[in-house]
Amino acid sequence: MNISKTECDVLVVGSGGAALRAAIAAKEVSPQARVLVLTKGELGKSGVTAKACSDRMAFHATLPYTEPGGPDNWRYHADDVYRMGGYVSDEDLAEIMARESGSALEYLLNLGVPFVKRPDGKVDQFVTDGSEYARAAYTGPYTAVDIEQALVKRVRSLDIELMEHRAAVFLLRDGYEDKVMGVAALNERDPRGEALDIVYAAATVLATGGGGQVFALNVFPEENTGSSYGMALNAGAELVNMEFIQFGAASLATNFNCSGSMFRALPRIVDEDGREFLIDYFPADTPFAQIYDILFRKGSSWPVSYEHDTRIVDVAIYKEIDKGHRVFLDYAENPRGFSFELLSERNRDRYTGEMRQNLGEEARRASPLNRLREINPQAVEWFEERWINLSAGEKIEVGICAQHFQGGVKIRERANSSLLGLYAAGECAGGQHGANRPGGHSLLDCQVFGRIAGENAATESRKLKKLPIVNDTLLRNSLEGLEDLKGRRGLAASQVRREIKKIMSRSASVFRTERRLVEALRELDALRREKVAQDEAGLAFAAETVLMFPLAETILRASITRDESRGPHLRFASEEDINPIPRDDEAWHKYIVIRRTGEGEMKIETRNPITTGNSAILERQRRHGRP
Repeated sequence: MNISKTECDVLVVGSGGAALRAAIAAKEVSPQARVLVLTKGELGKSGVTAKACSDRMAFHATLPYTEPGGPDNWRYHADDVYRMGGYVSDEDLAEIMARESGSALEYLLNLGVPFVKRPDGKVDQFVTDGSEYARAAYTGPYTAVDIEQALVKRVRSLDIELMEHRAAVFLLRDGYEDKVMGVAALNERDPRGEALDIVYAAATVLATGGGGQVFALNVFPEENTGSSYGMALNAGAELVNMEFIQFGAASLATNFNCSGSMFRALPRIVDEDGREFLIDYFPADTPFAQIYDILFRKGSSWPVSYEHDTRIVDVAIYKEIDKGHRVFLDYAENPRGFSFELLSERNRDRYTGEMRQNLGEEARRASPLNRLREINPQAVEWFEERWINLSAGEKIEVGICAQHFQGGVKIRERANSSLLGLYAAGECAGGQHGANRPGGHSLLDCQVFGRIAGENAATESRKLKKLPIVNDTLLRNSLEGLEDLKGRRGLAASQVRREIKKIMSRSASVFRTERRLVEALRELDALRREKVAQDEAGLAFAAETVLMFPLAETILRASITRDESRGPHLRFASEEDINPIPRDDEAWHKYIVIRRTGEGEMKIETRNPITTGNSAILERQRRHGRP
């Protein structure tokens, strides 16, 4: 292969919110350091942060004036993170995220991110899912994009180097220490797949986002294949909480997450023949009022979670698709048995509070489309711009799609992994979130731990010797593996990837049984033995497909090990069940850590999370009637 070699002090892999914040922090704390950003696509145009859009995208932060007020108001924030996470994350990481959230938002304000402000000049904040107080700041539906653009501008103002269109495929290991020394990356623009960049680094930050493309149904960009998980695992790093992946109903044509107003407008949920099926998943004597109360609340409990009875909506949609049906949200007419008066007073008050225009009581009662126009007219326009005309009676085809990875490369308080020289931040990192996360924490996580990762990577790079002493045996084996992909006989990489995605969506989505998960492991192993061969998609595509195997395996093995339900991990005793196995707090206030041994086997270990006592103190206060 045509190999180019580069050296730097700090290497950041990725170019989303966490990656750019890490690169900026490394350069700001160590201006003389050589900082390099390596990314698959183009700066500011690839990854989730650069493309994300939702109803009102939140950045969760505790500011000095944020409820409930006082110098310790961040403690309530930390408690929400740890408690909503199901007590399976490290509490000290939740505290870091909460304590540093205000300064993270202030930094973005100073970069020019246009967070909405109240008349008194303070940042406007609202209550989002999973939080007790109003902490969600926003710029509008494109908060993430606004953050990305501001970070890109700051990166371009600094002496930060950039390598675009590079797919990192394996980590370089030190020849003497258990240390990461950089990455090897394929140039995706090379038509023959022969250009390989070896980037030596004193410290490496992984910030590549989640691995949603391992599922057939997902809302991730095409580049989010989860390579970091596979590379880190193959290098010997620990992964944690890999069974916790958030899923929710999303438009298959546009990847739009159908949360919030999309369900609070109370559409019909139908199959390709117009059959309403949601009612079939409730006992026959269930009152319509109860069914539509759940449907309304689905908007604020998106994505799926065991802790919310609205999970039945996700399970129903999944099961219908699993039977071979297509599923649609229909806003043209009301669901069977529905009238607006069936909603509880609390839900009607919430609806009224969200109204952006008043079409009148008669119109409100007439159809879900009119209700959507009242509470989110921009959504109707957004879909029409993308050739889905709800006003003409067209429906939105939906599936239960992977939306966010809660786990990842296990980090500690310096964003450091279990390997020297390797850091992780953002969605590819794990330990800071548990089974669930409050809304707006993905963007916050990227900024807090992105900064921490960058600063510590820069500090470490000054302490470590610069001359790379790479493990020649590991490097040679990895290079030989790439050469094998080019000339090997086996299944085409595109076919293998389709099969992996199919296996994972069928077995590890919102309906998980032991039988399905074990069978998926067998299918995955059989597929791996067929070998992956490069096809017209290129060598980088083939190499990333190979890295999807360890990612898929960690998800399956963690899901088998956790024989309870918690957060988005729903375990069922049988195929016929619609109610998951209960959560077991006595046995499962633990997280699952996975690493690869020197023999190549995956070692699975359950550990007690790190606790600080903050959440326990606040819980005792609540029990005694104190705020």
